[in-house]
Amino acid sequence: MNGYMLSPSLGWIAGSIIAALLIVAAIANVMLYVHRRNNSDTSLAACVRRSIIAVLIAIMALTPSVEATTTSQAINATDVYVAVDVTGSMAVDDAQYGSTDTISRLNAASKAVTDITSLYPNASFAGLSFGASASLDVPLTPDSNALTNWADTLRTEPTASSSGSNLDAPLDKLLVNLKNTHDQHPSDSIILYIITDGEQTSSTTRRSFSSLRGYINDGFTIGVGSTAGGQVPVTQVTASGDQSQAGNWVIDPSTKKPAISKMDPKNLTAMADEISGSYIAVNARKTLSDSASKDASKQYRVTTTVKKRRRAMPVIWPFAIATGVLLLWEFGAWLAMSRRML
Repeated sequence: MNGYMLSPSLGWIAGSIIAALLIVAAIANVMLYVHRRNNSDTSLAACVRRSIIAVLIAIMALTPSVEATTTSQAINATDVYVAVDVTGSMAVDDAQYGSTDTISRLNAASKAVTDITSLYPNASFAGLSFGASASLDVPLTPDSNALTNWADTLRTEPTASSSGSNLDAPLDKLLVNLKNTHDQHPSDSIILYIITDGEQTSSTTRRSFSSLRGYINDGFTIGVGSTAGGQVPVTQVTASGDQSQAGNWVIDPSTKKPAISKMDPKNLTAMADEISGSYIAVNARKTLSDSASKDASKQYRVTTTVKKRRRAMPVIWPFAIATGVLLLWEFGAWLAMSRRML
C-alpha cells in the first residue's frame, strides 16, 4: 500500500523555511485581527480566508507526496573480441577441427570464429588480426555475419613481409579498444578470444597480457595446430592480389632445412593465466561448440534484470485548487471593498 510523505521539491531546507514563514504569517494575521477587530474593516471571514491561504501554500512548499513503486529493466549486453594470428606459421596444414581431416591452422581459426558467434546470440563482435603488426579489421558490431565473413577471408602474411611470430603484437591494439568499450559501456560483459598456434619466434621477450584483465570479464586462448608441428609453406601475393603458396618451404637458417613450426601449449597456457582465462586446444575431438567455452558463454548472454524502485509522487493539486478558489474569493472581496470606498 502506498504511504503518504513530505518531499519538498525545493529541498528540505528551503521548503521548511518557506513553510515556517507562511505559518508565522498566518498566526500573525489572526493576532492582528484579534488586536484590531474593533478598529478595522477586516471581517472574520477575510481573516480566516487569508490564514488558510497561507497555510495551504505552506503545505505545498513541503510537497505532500505518495510513495509509489516503479519497475525498471536493465539490459546487460555482451561484447566479444576475437584476435586471430595471421603469421606465416598459421598456413601450416597440421590442424584439425572436429574431424580427422587435416586443415591449415588459419582454416581451423576460421571455424572457431564461426562457433564463437553461435555461442553468444545477440552479442556484439569485433575482429582483430595480428602478425608483424595488429589491425582492428571489424569494429564492434552486432552483425555476427560481419565477423564470420572476415574470418573466412583472412590470409596469412606473405613470407617476404613476415618478421617472425611475436605473440604480444595485438596487445596494444587490444588494450586501447577494450578500454574504450569498457569506458563507454561499463555494464557490458567483455569476452576476449585469442586464436593462435602460440609460437614465439621473435628474439624479443613477450610482454604480459595481464594489463587486459581490468577490462574483460573472461578470456580464452585457443590453440590451433599440433605439437608435432609441420613445415611452413612459402606464401606470396599474386598480381591479382590473391595469396598463393610458392611450392617450397621456409628454410630454418640454423639447419638449412625446412623449418618446423609447432603449436606451443606452454605459451598459450601462460597467456590464458595472464588474462585470468582458460586455454583450449581444438583438435579432432574438441571444438569450441562443445568445449568449456560453451559452458562459460551461457552466463554472458544478453540478460534483463528487473529492479523495483520507490519514489515520491507529489500530490499538491487538491491544495492548489483550494488555494485558487480562496484567492478568487479574496479578489472578489477586494473588488467589493474597493467599490464601497469610491
